[in-house]
Amino acid sequence: MLSTVQHLLTRYRRIICVASKWRSVYLFAGGIQRLAIWNHSPCSTPPVLNVKPYCLLLMEDSEPTSLKRACPVEELIHTVKRPRVREEKNGAAAAQLAKGEGEECEGSEDELPAEEEEEEVVEGDGDGETFADMMKHGLTELDVGILKFVSDHKGFSGILKERYSDFVVHEINKEGKTVQLDDLSIPVETEQEAPPEEPAAEAEVLTEEQKKQLEELQLFKNKEGNVSIEVADDTKEKRTQVHRAVKNMYPGLETKTEEKDGRKYIVAYHAAGKKALAVVRAAPAPRKHSWPKNRGSFCHFVLYKENKDTMDSINVLSKFLRVRPNVFSYMGTKDKRAITVQEIAVLKITAERILHLNKCLMNFKLGNFAYKKHPLKLGELRGNHFTVVVRNIDGSEEQIGQAMASLRDAGFINYYGMQRFGTTAVPTYQVGKAILQNNWNEVMDLILKPRPGAEKGYLVRCREEWAKSQDPEAALRKLPVKRCVEGQLLRGLSRYGMKNIVHAFGMIPRNNRLMYIHSYQSYVWNTMVSRRVEAFGFQAVEGDLVLKGGTAHVLTAEEAEKHSIHDIVMPLPGFDVIYPTHHVGKGYREMLTADNLDIDNMRHKVRDYSLAGAYRLVIIRPQNVSWEVINYDDARVPLVHTDVEKLEGKPAPVYLTEGKYRALRMEFSLPPSTYATMVIREVLKMDTSIKNQTQLNTTWLS
Repeated sequence: MLSTVQHLLTRYRRIICVASKWRSVYLFAGGIQRLAIWNHSPCSTPPVLNVKPYCLLLMEDSEPTSLKRACPVEELIHTVKRPRVREEKNGAAAAQLAKGEGEECEGSEDELPAEEEEEEVVEGDGDGETFADMMKHGLTELDVGILKFVSDHKGFSGILKERYSDFVVHEINKEGKTVQLDDLSIPVETEQEAPPEEPAAEAEVLTEEQKKQLEELQLFKNKEGNVSIEVADDTKEKRTQVHRAVKNMYPGLETKTEEKDGRKYIVAYHAAGKKALAVVRAAPAPRKHSWPKNRGSFCHFVLYKENKDTMDSINVLSKFLRVRPNVFSYMGTKDKRAITVQEIAVLKITAERILHLNKCLMNFKLGNFAYKKHPLKLGELRGNHFTVVVRNIDGSEEQIGQAMASLRDAGFINYYGMQRFGTTAVPTYQVGKAILQNNWNEVMDLILKPRPGAEKGYLVRCREEWAKSQDPEAALRKLPVKRCVEGQLLRGLSRYGMKNIVHAFGMIPRNNRLMYIHSYQSYVWNTMVSRRVEAFGFQAVEGDLVLKGGTAHVLTAEEAEKHSIHDIVMPLPGFDVIYPTHHVGKGYREMLTADNLDIDNMRHKVRDYSLAGAYRLVIIRPQNVSWEVINYDDARVPLVHTDVEKLEGKPAPVYLTEGKYRALRMEFSLPPSTYATMVIREVLKMDTSIKNQTQLNTTWLS
């Protein structure tokens, strides 16, 4: 029976179960590793002998995403699917790059509900292909130029993100302060500045019984799914007051007028209900409440979220507040599989309305409100502070000490992480190269052609239809989610025709289009930095570049002696940068020439795809580095004290002096656009690619 469990956990990473009307999705990434630990560690418990109880244990151990009710035991193993695998970035502003072309385009206002987005993933050709077999077609670090390490310490193994609560990110704002959720109070205002958010007239149109029913509906406690308020004898003005009162006093609820048996009713229902979201419609414009002139137009608040990426969170907030997502602003996007804390600003929404959402939303917490006159801008942040737990480590105290001391003192190579290049067999940098070459047929082919590896079933069917018919409308019919990159491109081809691929490609949101060429720049940068480290090691040499007042300067031999490797930058290719004058600098020209690109002419016929270039530090030395080794017995016990737990007065985790397993808890701060996965790579000396991690999981089980 153990072999059956091993096969199940190797082949599948996620169980989908249906409980009544809500679909509950339990992730149990890390289950494979725990099974390996329990059956192969010196302190292992007896082997698992029953599949169903073990799966139940995993489900209890997993951390659900925005769940409203638990899954009954009899429905645990209802539908099995293989996930789209992705890695997370440290929260830099360009998080779209983590998605790969198979991912949904984030940030669109007409986002479909999760029920429609989660499609069954193809399970291969029926030949028993395992998940590891499917991922063998993925990229490794060697494929994207990630080759070198700073330190020569001996690496050790560990499990990263076994639980999403093992990865905690706090934003560092432009003042250099770490953003934390520690206050749920409303900003104090003078009487003349604070108009009533809920006029008394609005509150009086509802009876106490109706208010109680509406509150239960808002909190999903009403089994009927709606509340009917009879308004047969009321005037139109009175009905309008009822509509307004429900929407203002109970965010997340919508209303409509219905006639039943000759009587008129106002029916309140949940905006996030299945039927309400089945047909996506444009959100209404923000409601115009009176807004004090002395109050800043933007309400700034701290968003604490669990296992949600930033754009998904913004979309949820916009639906409950009934505003468009573009009234929100933020300084950077954050990881999904993590607990993250960041600052958000929203235009002319009161703190009272936002605070009320804490009663309705799970895996979110909103607080630290302040009214200001300005929104937030992407890239304004100073960086991010990370608290990372790497579980089940096997390194000695000496190894761990050497690794962390090296990270603190010498830093790590500032490579672009694997999530920059996508997770499928077609790297995003190949698409970027084709765009820069102006080879639009190749762009279309790379995005739409079938490819080996793990993908959602509907994408596989769409690609197969495209390969067979080359008919964009026929391929589009295979996609239930039309806003993914493939869907947007097929829409464009259907509208503009096969001879106008440039315009068709323009249907894809701009950020998603630019991720391809930025991916190519990143690929070139990684490759050239590895060559530079191979040639000159970790010292400044003649011909290197440093920044002086924002301008790149080529070092002379004499100047090089006065600089360290921490001052050296390398360029991302473009028309507005210079290159090192030593032989590694000439490698840029050789590499681009081999790719049929002219390094002296990086301007494109389409202005959006012209590359100006930029400079990036070769070595980053993290700030505020600290670490400790933790002993624990239960893999389900959280090892990080979160902001919400502190607010609720819950005690901090108590670490054991001895335990079955050991974990490395580390903290560090990074500037924007750097990758925490590259920090972990430097410490563990492990390939961070999905391909390698999947192979490790399979090896541990064998």
